[in-house]
Amino acid sequence: MAARASALLLLGASAIMAGPIAVRDTTVATTANVQAVVGTTTWNVGAVDSFPIHGSCNVTQRVMLERGFNEAIALARHARDHILRWGHDSEIYTKYFGKAPTGEPIGWYTKIADGDKAGILFRCDDIDGNCSQDGWAGHWRGSNATSETVICDLSYQIRKPLEAMCMLGYNVANGATNYFWGSDLIHRLLHVPAVGEGAVEHYAESKDGKYPAVLSLAKNNATFAARDSDAIQYFALEAYAYDIAVPGVGCPGRYTPPKASPTGTATPSPTVSPSATPASASAAAAAATSSAAAPAEACQPHGDHW
Repeated sequence: MAARASALLLLGASAIMAGPIAVRDTTVATTANVQAVVGTTTWNVGAVDSFPIHGSCNVTQRVMLERGFNEAIALARHARDHILRWGHDSEIYTKYFGKAPTGEPIGWYTKIADGDKAGILFRCDDIDGNCSQDGWAGHWRGSNATSETVICDLSYQIRKPLEAMCMLGYNVANGATNYFWGSDLIHRLLHVPAVGEGAVEHYAESKDGKYPAVLSLAKNNATFAARDSDAIQYFALEAYAYDIAVPGVGCPGRYTPPKASPTGTATPSPTVSPSATPASASAAAAAATSSAAAPAEACQPHGDHW
């Protein structure tokens, strides 16, 4: 009897334990990650990323100019990167810029490669009548339109691509700085106030020639070598030749003075005011940041300079 009672008790307990569990009334709180809607503004809205080309340029001219701009950017970007990597340890740097701080030439190359392209316009019409003059391949319009540069038809015939670096008898010391599309356009861009800011000019001057004048400026007045248009071009060309075109060799060349030109020849005068920023103003602005004496500016119409 006792055993029967125990069995019944166990059976009852099992039934209770096997019964349904009561559902508990539980409230779970959740937090939604709600982001506030904030107005956004593109910081560089209105930026101009490519060099503007005037409608006077036909399709072929536009293609060649765009290729030239790409090469100018390639030259400038590599020149900047060479300085960033080697600084004053680069013999090429000290050759053209002496002991000048690296920041200034880095800045000029960066403006050409990555700066905003507003305030710059390249056109192909002979609006000032200079392209009809013998030997003129283009010109900066000066006071007629300081932001504009005219590229004459001759440019499309004589400029070489960067692929021709160190070919066809070219070397840096004796070759023209405007032999290549890229270096020619760097020169023309530096005349435009939006790029050269009136600080980059032609400060190297010598009866012996442009190349030795640039080297002399680097030794004797490095402050202005760092903002000399020719030095900026020469350095970009030699760094590219040594690092990219013929690595470790380049084509620096040994300077040979040109033969004297016949007397009685005259350089045609442009029909524009030669400079929107007089030499005295540029030198004064530069002298404000340096105690070095400013050399005389040597930016005069010559050949296809403008």
